[in-house]
Amino acid sequence: MEETIKCLIIGSGPAGYTAAIYTSRANLRPVLYEGIEPGGQLTTTTDVENFPGYPDGVSGQQMMADMRRQAERFGADIRIGTVTSADLSSRPFHVVIDGTTQIKAETLIIATGASAKYLGLPSETKFRGMGVSACATCDGFFYRKKDVAVVGGGDTACEEATYLASICRKVYMIVRKPHLRASKAMQERVFNTTNIEVMFNHNTAEVLGDESGVTGALLRCNDGKEVKIDIAGFFLAIGHHPNTELFADQLTLDAEGYIKTEAGTSKTNIEGVFAAGDVRDPHYRQAITAAASGCIAAIDCERFILSRAE
Repeated sequence: MEETIKCLIIGSGPAGYTAAIYTSRANLRPVLYEGIEPGGQLTTTTDVENFPGYPDGVSGQQMMADMRRQAERFGADIRIGTVTSADLSSRPFHVVIDGTTQIKAETLIIATGASAKYLGLPSETKFRGMGVSACATCDGFFYRKKDVAVVGGGDTACEEATYLASICRKVYMIVRKPHLRASKAMQERVFNTTNIEVMFNHNTAEVLGDESGVTGALLRCNDGKEVKIDIAGFFLAIGHHPNTELFADQLTLDAEGYIKTEAGTSKTNIEGVFAAGDVRDPHYRQAITAAASGCIAAIDCERFILSRAE
């Protein structure tokens, strides 16, 4: 077991890398483990056009590479590996990497993110980043004046559909039930938007496309009939799953599994443990908000360590 680490960051992406930049500059000598998806969800996105500082846009992979390089420039120790267990019952915290490597850490910043839920279709995976997306706010702009589809019937799906309707020619809502699960207000907004067509009792059988990306979707009605729709974008809005399984019995989570933090901070219910990014944010899920919360977690972490040294 190596010497106790001052600050251990679990997870990469905008939150983890930003936390690494700030803690490195604060001379906390952070160690960051990238997890199973180095760079986070943004590495599956093609172009990012709404992150400040990139006036011409940037690929998700390039932006994450830039953040990683910036963290390394200030001395962050970025390692390949996945945390497989963590004991937060006492400080220093005991963490195991890939089932073998044991680490002790004075503080912990959790930036493990949240994973979008997908339908599980091979064609959906094939066209991910080529018309298939789980974030209308991130990718909707690329489908201006085109026809798109949104899968889901809850508040998020309605919100995504109405947003897309403001920039796209037509939006199909694919809803497997005979009704929407969304709040009454959100339902009314959808039904009052003329270029949204709600297709109740339909499931997606296959996402259609070619080398250029998504071109349509094959839908199957509950009565067995099939219908094909021509679309350029296919948006999933069936929820996200926060990656918090490791901490479920130790940290306070909300009903959906997101880490609860003290209002206005990144502090969890355990002293010295901080949460940043989508793992604590079920509402916004943007690169810029994740990066901002990574900064907050780093500053909270630095102040915690200084307070213990006094």
